[in-house]
Amino acid sequence: QVQVAETGGASVQTGESLRLSCVASGWADCKYDEGYELEWYRQAPGKEREFVSGIGRPGRTRYADSVKGRFTISQDKSKDTVSLEMSSLKPEDTATYFCKAVCWSIGYWGQGTQVNVSS
Repeated sequence: QVQVAETGGASVQTGESLRLSCVASGWADCKYDEGYELEWYRQAPGKEREFVSGIGRPGRTRYADSVKGRFTISQDKSKDTVSLEMSSLKPEDTATYFCKAVCWSIGYWGQGTQVNVSS
């Protein structure tokens, strides 16, 4: 069973940086899936969950337009951990951030970690 756990959420000021981490376990077989991806989503109060960034096969990264140039996604060599480096944070980045592991077209969600950005 694939499990995903996020850490790193915190309360910060506008313009500061924060690093979120996501650890996937139980997904060794997923690394053989050409379409595997670890993704970050976020959901602000009263809003729908939205895609933030994703990383899959080496060199394949994706970003939402709202975070391009400010957020950087990376993955460790074991491919079990993905990090989201967030810089120049804005109040509109305030949300619960969720990690999702996509394996053989099945998505596995974490419980989320809260990020609050105050002005």
